[in-house]
Amino acid sequence: MHVTELWRHPVKSLQGEPLDEAVVENSGLAGDRRWGIVDNETGMVLTARRVPSLLLASSRLSDSGVELMLPDGDRLSAPSAHADDVLSKWIGRRVALVHAESFGAGVGEYFADATDDTSAVVSWTMPPGRFVDGLPLLVVTTASLPQGRNLYPHGAWETRRFRPNIVVDVEGDGWVEDTWRGRTVRVGAAAVQPAAPCERCTMVTRPQPGLDRDLDIFKTLSRHHGATFGVWTAVQTPGVVRVGDQVTLTD
Repeated sequence: MHVTELWRHPVKSLQGEPLDEAVVENSGLAGDRRWGIVDNETGMVLTARRVPSLLLASSRLSDSGVELMLPDGDRLSAPSAHADDVLSKWIGRRVALVHAESFGAGVGEYFADATDDTSAVVSWTMPPGRFVDGLPLLVVTTASLPQGRNLYPHGAWETRRFRPNIVVDVEGDGWVEDTWRGRTVRVGAAAVQPAAPCERCTMVTRPQPGLDRDLDIFKTLSRHHGATFGVWTAVQTPGVVRVGDQVTLTD
């Protein structure tokens, strides 16, 4: 087994950036989900669960913070008052780009029914320090993607739809990472421990650049795998991880 992809998502719910090398810190991948777009009126951290258009923009780290690229091609250096003004005009409400460490525990919202945007709205609180949904890292294997494709061949089962941090190349098919929960996984110089299945929501149905909206992605996961995909993972030992690094399991 080896690392085949590394992904960092600097801004919550925006497109991320593929990496050849990353530092795994105690709290997660360095630079991952450290920034979020906050509604000035409600104080909510906006996500593509409620604002689908966020997934059409992208972000990457820069020397001064982050660089944002909007769907119209406009590039913004952030944080800045100008970037907040442009984001507010694009989203249609007053927002600000904030760093998680200066914000405290973020609160986001999702729809109770992942296939119905008119269903009840539910809020949840994120861990402090990063705008992550649960544990620091999200790990998936190359076995799970074809497993989904076997169950729903017409769906686009691509990595970007599921927004992991680490993708591990394994032999075979099936939900391989499920069997890693509670075990230590050595990834490059880091050691991590998968702890809980990642419960999926309307995010996996949202359109992204090159990916159409597809409710049947979620319906397939719900029908065949308890609406989960990938594993939320804690960090045991920080370290550098590179694409191509060997991955090993210990009890």
